[in-house]
Amino acid sequence: MAPDATPTTVTITGAGGQIGYALLFRIAAGDMLGPDRPVRLRLLEIPQGMRAAEGAALELMDGAFPLLSDVEVTDDARTGFDGCNVALLVGARPRTAGMERADLLEANAGIFGPQGAAIAHAAAPDVRVLVVGNPANTNALIASASAPDVPAERFAALTRLDHNRALAQVAGALERPAASIARMTIWGNHSATQFPDVDHAVVDGMPARAALAARLGGKQAALTWLDETFIPRVAKRGAEIIEVRGSSSVGSAAAAAIDHVRDETAGVAWTSAAVVSHGEYGVPEGLICSFPVSSDGTGYRVIEGLEVDARARARIDASVAELVAERDAVAARGLL
Repeated sequence: MAPDATPTTVTITGAGGQIGYALLFRIAAGDMLGPDRPVRLRLLEIPQGMRAAEGAALELMDGAFPLLSDVEVTDDARTGFDGCNVALLVGARPRTAGMERADLLEANAGIFGPQGAAIAHAAAPDVRVLVVGNPANTNALIASASAPDVPAERFAALTRLDHNRALAQVAGALERPAASIARMTIWGNHSATQFPDVDHAVVDGMPARAALAARLGGKQAALTWLDETFIPRVAKRGAEIIEVRGSSSVGSAAAAAIDHVRDETAGVAWTSAAVVSHGEYGVPEGLICSFPVSSDGTGYRVIEGLEVDARARARIDASVAELVAERDAVAARGLL
């Protein structure tokens, strides 16, 4: 099948970094948007990262990808987002020793605020924005607030990585392939307070709770595993990988970002994404919060009407409270 003649412009910020590097070649190969959609890549970096991004651009050229129509490297946000259809905001200010979370939020506001404004000014009308750089939910909120003419529904934060980690943990416990598990949910913030929820998940059509009970020795054993092993391990998986690998989750984060965009544009029955709240499940309106979502190919929508028991409610509320605190800290400094 011949590729469509009109390239999709994809902008990656922090493109000279490790996650950006892991993303670029898969996007150029068609893994994110499909085998029939040519892409134009815009690699946006800070001046100090330009040489790394330029080197990646040379490698992309040498790959001779049939779907790759053009690569441009820039440190100017308006140039980088010019005509952009898909924006992956990867570059962020990492937290350093002794840095308070409020200071981290303020430092990232200085990145994501101007990027949101540049998206509003230069991106295509159909732009969709995925924030990967942490703290991702609040960075997405800041970017969206800085682009008031772009619908808030077009901004999302990455919790597909947490979703995939949750699938892997349940698959390992059941000794089943991850593909056998459906309807996993991540609620709340992409942080240690997130709630990976199996209450609506199924394994080959069987409720996941029942499958875990059968495997682990009863309902109480399954609940103990969920509360004491599964939830903490998913929430702290990034720290575990840093300890073991000596570096952060690069390949899995890039893979999750590709999964997020692919399913949003191609359609999916159920996954997890941090999207703007309209009050669903009692989450304050306007927060960027992770929910169970579906897509018909025109964007993610929250799956509504699920039963949430008291155990789940408490965990969701705790993560949402953290999002509210982050929003209020940013607003108190005049950054929203």
